[in-house]
Amino acid sequence: MPNIKSAIKRVELGKARTIKNAAAKSALRTIIRRFDEAISTDSETAALALKRAARALDKASSKGLIHKNLAARKKSRLTRRFSKHFAQVG
Repeated sequence: MPNIKSAIKRVELGKARTIKNAAAKSALRTIIRRFDEAISTDSETAALALKRAARALDKASSKGLIHKNLAARKKSRLTRRFSKHFAQVG
């Protein structure tokens, strides 16, 4: 444990940031899971869920929560799953 006042403050700030980041990542995973659930319903619901997931991924990458390439890869995979599923369904 640090003895210097500024170092103690940095530790506390780090803990607060860790909690905030964990909550944000959890929310992001929830949005992606909602897309997974919506893809089994109609295309309009799934399209809306895809739009929300893409927006959440973009926000997370712009804030530095996840890497921009990870966000791009996840968006690409979600879009590909959406297209593939509803191309088969008709």
